[in-house]
Amino acid sequence: MADQIYWKKALERSEQALRQQALVPLSTSRVEIQGPNADQFELRELNDRLPKHHRSEGPKINPFRPWDPELAIDNVGNDHVLILNKYPVQTGHMLLITREWASQVDWLTLKDWRALVSVDNDSTGLWFLNSGPLAGASQPHRHLQLLPRESDARSCPRVEWFERLLDARSAKRDLNNDPLTRSCMIARRPSCMDPHDEARELHALYRHLANALRLGNKESCELPQAPYNLLLTRSWMALIRRRCEQANGFSINALGFAGYLLATEQSDQNWIQHNGAEALLRQVVPALGDPTDDIQV
Repeated sequence: MADQIYWKKALERSEQALRQQALVPLSTSRVEIQGPNADQFELRELNDRLPKHHRSEGPKINPFRPWDPELAIDNVGNDHVLILNKYPVQTGHMLLITREWASQVDWLTLKDWRALVSVDNDSTGLWFLNSGPLAGASQPHRHLQLLPRESDARSCPRVEWFERLLDARSAKRDLNNDPLTRSCMIARRPSCMDPHDEARELHALYRHLANALRLGNKESCELPQAPYNLLLTRSWMALIRRRCEQANGFSINALGFAGYLLATEQSDQNWIQHNGAEALLRQVVPALGDPTDDIQV
């Protein structure tokens, strides 16, 4: 069993940061949701206004240069730092950021995967990435996010949906009739004992899934050709191609596809109760027949 040293440090740092008021957990209330597959989603309503970094008005500063030392957990190699998310969705919510500037919309590098593996081999869970504003990223500085999980815990509410999709992809079943499945590429996570080999395998898998989604690759495209979300668990990696960030007043990032939704005062909760959460997700991925949707499945 992993030592979970990073997670333990995150919990200790969280207690200190709360006392210092450096940490601002989001106050939310659980909302029962109706519609198809409602049990695969957790809808929470924000009790306060959105934090400034999520609002569209006004200039934004880079909170990672420098990062708040009261949120710092540990250095990860020479190029990355692990810090607390100032606005955590759970206790111990961590950010893996680049020490120097790197763009959130650029390709992930082998160095990023080496840093992720270094953390993940100690403290694993649900990793996610929002590739830019249209995928739900609130900051332009490179950051991957980790929600720690115990080894026997479910990674997210929609884990069964992803596992069924993984089985369907493995069996090469036709998935062209649903925008959600068509816009998601998923593969089993490689199993490697050596962390350097694991990082290389994850980097290669990331590039393979990006090519399958027609996002391009580093050699042919300076930047990915569309916004996307990345989800990584102990078992699989998934990339989801995005069309837009919002639908019916809901902001959707990678956690939305994992099954975690947040309603604000702008959100049309009547719409989601009538149409269901999966219908909401279909609003932010390429529609069937969209001229930009040339994904080959």
